[in-house]
Amino acid sequence: MFTMPRLWPLAATLAVFATGWTMHLVPTDDKSPASPGDSPRLMIACLITDDVQRLVEFYEPILALKAKKTGEDYAEFPTGVGVLAIFSKDANEKYIPGSAEAGKNRSVVLQFRVRDVDSEYRRLQSLVKSWVKPPTTQPWGTRSIYFRDPDGNLVDFYAPIKDQ
Repeated sequence: MFTMPRLWPLAATLAVFATGWTMHLVPTDDKSPASPGDSPRLMIACLITDDVQRLVEFYEPILALKAKKTGEDYAEFPTGVGVLAIFSKDANEKYIPGSAEAGKNRSVVLQFRVRDVDSEYRRLQSLVKSWVKPPTTQPWGTRSIYFRDPDGNLVDFYAPIKDQ
């Protein structure tokens, strides 16, 4: 089940999603406490869902990672610099009543840096049902593909142009 230390990052993540802030994950040592004056460090982006298993089954092949599950209500994908978490709306309601609506996100983009956008686009053809934008070179210097997960969350796989 959940321990209080696990709930604090979840609560902070929910606050980030509620405000619509743009997030950039930075590698850090999660075990060291922040020093006075340090800026907050985003460690987890959490999706609240009606169906944890459905999103786990979607993201496992998309991210080529096996989810780390804690019961039926919570799963994590450690991505190297941060964690994508999936949490059930019923459990969220129990712990943080009235704080989130599952499948209603239209303001946050989950951005994952990849090595080669075009090869990822080919790999994901049979996995992704809702494409938003095919491989495109963006004016800000990245190549991206955009798609939606089964709950409608927007996902961007991107690579800086110099890396391709």
